[in-house]
Amino acid sequence: MASKGAGMSFSRKSYRLTSDAEKSRVTGIVQEKLLNDYLNRIFSSSEHAPPAATSRKPLNFQNLPEHLDQLLQVDNEEEESQGQVEGRLGPSTVVLDHTGGFEGLLLVDDDLLGVIGHSNFGTIRSTTCVYKGKWLYEVLISSQGLMQIGWCTISCRFNQEEGVGDTHNSYAYDGNRVRKWNVTTTNYGKAWAAGDIVSCLIDLDDGTLSFCLNGVSLGTAFENLSRGLGMAYFPAISLSFKESVAFNFGSRPLRYPVAGYRPLQDPPSADLVRAQRLLGCFRAVLSVELDPVEGRLLDKESSKWRLRGQPTVLLTLAHIFHHFAPLLRKVYLVEAVLMSFLLGIVEKGTPTQAQSVVHQVLDLLWLFMEDYEVQDCLKQLMMSLLRLYRFSPIVPDLGLQIHYLRLTIAILRHEKSRKFLLSNVLFDVLRSVVFFYIKSPLRVEEAGLQELIPTTWWPHCSSREGKESTEMKEETAEERLRRRAYERGCQRLRKRIEVVEELQVQILKLLLDNKDDNGGEASRYIFLTKFRKFLQENASGRGNMPMLCPPEYMVCFLHRLISALRYYWDEYKASNPHASFSEEAYIPPQVFYNGKVDYFDLQRLGGLLSHLRKTLKDDLASKANIVIDPLELQSTAMDDLDEDEEPAPAMAQRPMQALAVGGPLPLPRPGWLSSPTLGRANRFLSTAAVSLMTPRRPLSTSEKVKVRTLSVEQRTLEGSHWNEGLLLGRPPEEPEQPLTENSLLEVLDGAVMMYNLSVHQQLGKMVGVSDDVNEYAMALRDTEDKLRRCPKRRKDILAELTKSQKVFSEKLDHLSRRLAWVHATVYSQEKMLDIYWLLRVCLRTIEHGDRTGSLFAFMPEFYLSVAINSYSALKNYFGPVHSMEELPGYEETLTRLAAILAKHFADARIVGTDIRDSLMQALASYVCYPHSLRAVERIPEEQRIAMVRNLLAPYEQRPWAQTNWILVRLWRGCGFGYRYTRLPHLLKTKLEDANLPSLQKPCPSTLLQQHMADLLQQGPDVAPSFLNSVLNQLNWAFSEFIGMIQEIQQAAERLERNFVDSRQLKVCATCFDLSVSLLRVLEMTITLVPEIFLDWTRPTSEMLLRRLAQLLNQVLNRVTAERNLFDRVVTLRLPGLESVDHYPILVAVTGILVQLLVRGPASEREQATSVLLADPCFQLRSICYLLGQPEPPAPGTALPAPDRKRFSLQSYADYISADELAQVEQMLAHLTSASAQAAAASLPTSEEDLCPICYAHPISAVFQPCGHKSCKACINQHLMNNKDCFFCKTTIVSVEDWEKGANTSTTSSAA
Repeated sequence: MASKGAGMSFSRKSYRLTSDAEKSRVTGIVQEKLLNDYLNRIFSSSEHAPPAATSRKPLNFQNLPEHLDQLLQVDNEEEESQGQVEGRLGPSTVVLDHTGGFEGLLLVDDDLLGVIGHSNFGTIRSTTCVYKGKWLYEVLISSQGLMQIGWCTISCRFNQEEGVGDTHNSYAYDGNRVRKWNVTTTNYGKAWAAGDIVSCLIDLDDGTLSFCLNGVSLGTAFENLSRGLGMAYFPAISLSFKESVAFNFGSRPLRYPVAGYRPLQDPPSADLVRAQRLLGCFRAVLSVELDPVEGRLLDKESSKWRLRGQPTVLLTLAHIFHHFAPLLRKVYLVEAVLMSFLLGIVEKGTPTQAQSVVHQVLDLLWLFMEDYEVQDCLKQLMMSLLRLYRFSPIVPDLGLQIHYLRLTIAILRHEKSRKFLLSNVLFDVLRSVVFFYIKSPLRVEEAGLQELIPTTWWPHCSSREGKESTEMKEETAEERLRRRAYERGCQRLRKRIEVVEELQVQILKLLLDNKDDNGGEASRYIFLTKFRKFLQENASGRGNMPMLCPPEYMVCFLHRLISALRYYWDEYKASNPHASFSEEAYIPPQVFYNGKVDYFDLQRLGGLLSHLRKTLKDDLASKANIVIDPLELQSTAMDDLDEDEEPAPAMAQRPMQALAVGGPLPLPRPGWLSSPTLGRANRFLSTAAVSLMTPRRPLSTSEKVKVRTLSVEQRTLEGSHWNEGLLLGRPPEEPEQPLTENSLLEVLDGAVMMYNLSVHQQLGKMVGVSDDVNEYAMALRDTEDKLRRCPKRRKDILAELTKSQKVFSEKLDHLSRRLAWVHATVYSQEKMLDIYWLLRVCLRTIEHGDRTGSLFAFMPEFYLSVAINSYSALKNYFGPVHSMEELPGYEETLTRLAAILAKHFADARIVGTDIRDSLMQALASYVCYPHSLRAVERIPEEQRIAMVRNLLAPYEQRPWAQTNWILVRLWRGCGFGYRYTRLPHLLKTKLEDANLPSLQKPCPSTLLQQHMADLLQQGPDVAPSFLNSVLNQLNWAFSEFIGMIQEIQQAAERLERNFVDSRQLKVCATCFDLSVSLLRVLEMTITLVPEIFLDWTRPTSEMLLRRLAQLLNQVLNRVTAERNLFDRVVTLRLPGLESVDHYPILVAVTGILVQLLVRGPASEREQATSVLLADPCFQLRSICYLLGQPEPPAPGTALPAPDRKRFSLQSYADYISADELAQVEQMLAHLTSASAQAAAASLPTSEEDLCPICYAHPISAVFQPCGHKSCKACINQHLMNNKDCFFCKTTIVSVEDWEKGANTSTTSSAA
């Protein structure tokens, strides 16, 4: 390997150790006195060197081996074998007993120290027990769930319900429930969190047992332990499903040793002494420089020392590493000696100096050690680094994490080490994702947040969209001072976290480096291969929880990856003017269909890839010049295993005994992060039947890792082969010049996929801290109000309220500091900009993909999902600290997203039900808020009209409910009494629940309403088909609602059952809400285009009006009847039925009736009145009910005052204007008069002349050819869906008008 200092290379073979006498005559060896001084300086530096090693006998390379042997001699006590020790029984190497000492289903790491629960309550113990003396071991907590950790005897018997601590002679500490267990349980200790270390101590001399958490004693847990003949205690743990820990019995240095207690596994004391002495010699080499010209030794700082090819120095180092190399392969020595040495370098020097020394050390390791020795050493070093980083306590300045990250950076700056770690360790043995996570402190006092943020503050209301903010009182001077002090503390915390984040970004920049100096495969392409495999594991293993990367880790990884990606993207732009800036980044559409990037069988917009390649092969050939081989199509249709994999039958024939003792399973490697030891594989332990171990099916292709592999020559640099491969099939719409390096396009594609996998869910989950703050703040304000109102004589109540006030204040102090941490690590301005950048990338990608026509179907669904979800996160999760409106290009981005939603929610190229529902829901949410609704109005007119046309398509055979919600929200604020932001009846009855239904402020769109009116007037079939579907769904929804409240009423009246199924209540409320929304759409239609119902020159107007009148009367009769079913269910006030009340539905019906009977021209009002009164279900009493009147008033008399106990629109003066009330009164007077006139003018009709279908109207139509008769309303409604006669099932050819005694008739063809 080349030395940076000398610029020359050395062969390891030149420095093999021999005792040849010619060694002294090697060219370049310094003169004897200087050599003696140099070697004595190097090999006498150890403080613990024996006298023989420090004698003044002249040293040279002939007697140096003997001198080294004397130097490395250790005392007999340290050299004694690591075998049986008094008080301990079992193997000297302590591990978990995976052969017989377990119960349940468990996953155990290959080092037999890490374990993951895979059943209800699995238990496992160690291989070694103790019966005398003081002993301890440590447990690294990876998840803070239900676990019981402690000791048990071999006679303890456990099962899936009882674990350690639940039987006699077993003792456990449970930090999840903060209790101790020994058959019975009592409070003990404090809560643990992921990243904590529990020390388990047993004193068998005094018979006591205690625990420590992160080095702090929790006190004695148990006394008077059973001791004596046959009593020996094993370390043991019981843990529930998905919980995970790692044990340290002494194979690594204890993090928190306790004086007087001995680890179960003895440390390699003799080797530790030797390694420390050899390290002293090595440090001496780095601090001394030979000056052969002057013949003297020069002291030199380690950071300035360079290997200059001097044979004397090289031979000296060769002798040191001859003894040192075997020791550096041992885990304990790497962590105790090498890690401590390197961390000391990092802590004492500047980052530049530390990197220089670490680089020199790694150069020497690769030069003087065999490759397998260096690789083992680096592997253990990186695993120890990750363990230290992950399980270090949070201190105010994050100093520990900073030191570990700085050392990681220094190691990864060494190119050869970086490539080895990337290829074999970082994504295989352990996960480098851990280095990008900043764990959140569960106990803020231990994290030093009280010192960083001494003053706490919390907002007094929620400002998240979807809930209307309560009015805030004016901020007092004291509150303003508290808020500013809190913000200053948050700023201090943010600056410290930014230091850690910058170091994490530096790590990723090193991993993404593609300009390595020494040739070979570039680091970036090694990273890409591992990164795609990482993505597949998380994309394909969604049901296999131990295999998934925790979402909190994924969030941090995504942000660091975006920072590094944008750095290299803009760096490439600086040297390539034709490329684009990262602000203009997107994924070219050809990446989705040319097959060069594997999407692991993720769903495409048009369906499965194999289906698309068959159906769109002609489009691929014509538009992208990609020809699909028919043989390839045939092979992709077959679900075969790869040739290099073991066939499924052979897998099934493996001896199952090997599996039970830890043989490799044909399963994806689970628990990569849950296991703190991060071993390469896991053993699967089960006490259940062997059949449980058999895979239920062969591995599918989605479970196999398929990663694109190229030759080293292709992947070394961004060459022509690489570019042509990834961007093959460029459509004519795309620019010829590449946007950036194609490897960066792959990274960007992976970042988008990461957000979709789990980042969005985690962003939503972390909002819970803010919600907790709001809830406790509200509880504190209520308590303070009660304190002010409480009489002073009630001291007992005052004491309780004061106690509650103190509890709420302490909890808010804790939560406000934790919220500051969450805002700094998850919801900061920089994180918001990252998500916003990702949103804009997705928008540009979708826009470019849309231009390819049918090939748009190849785009993976997650691009649309990320565009929708990232906008939702920016809008809902980052406030109130940061507002989306402050983002650059906010208005333009809203408009572009609106155009995408408007165009693609009904796009025929998108076939997936889930993504179509997501698009529809996103559009429905988009039109709820003023800013986003205005964005919809800003898109081009033809796109707006196309969107409204799709909304007005018939409701059959599509998700009509969501479409209806969109139309309702365009109308909300314009309808009769439809301006409320909270349901008025809730404000009257239950003030505390008034904000339960999430209602937004009305923001109607007159522009989109006009488009709707224009479209309904255009064609003869648009309005009838749309309105018939609306009327059909209204009939169904209201009928379902009535049927359900009947069931609810019956269930509530049963003595043996006092509850109603919550799902039934939810469905019932949904049907009611649907009925109201459908009525509102009808109100909007009648208001915008009344001629559809009232212009009887149209062939369908009369029929539509009669159907509408029939449904309105049905709703009115059901809702307004005295002491009816509806009244009884509303009176029950069942949870889940809060929205069910008279007001929402009666106001919607009233709006339709007022528009028909009051606001239109006189001729149209008369037509509507006649149709309404002609309906047999019409009851004037129902109209009177609207104004609180039990009976119709006498003609010519004034309306009496409404009964306050009855429903009346007059009681809702805050929501219904005086003009609207006057119109209702006018309608009532008109209907009263008209019904009286109709009753006087009506002639008695015989039963034979009535329609045999409805018995409401006289016969007015005869069917041909069968001659059966009915009224026109019944036959017209029937012919919309069926052409067969009611009675004889003959196909109806025509319908003729019929009048009794008439000799002539006119014929009209059947519709």
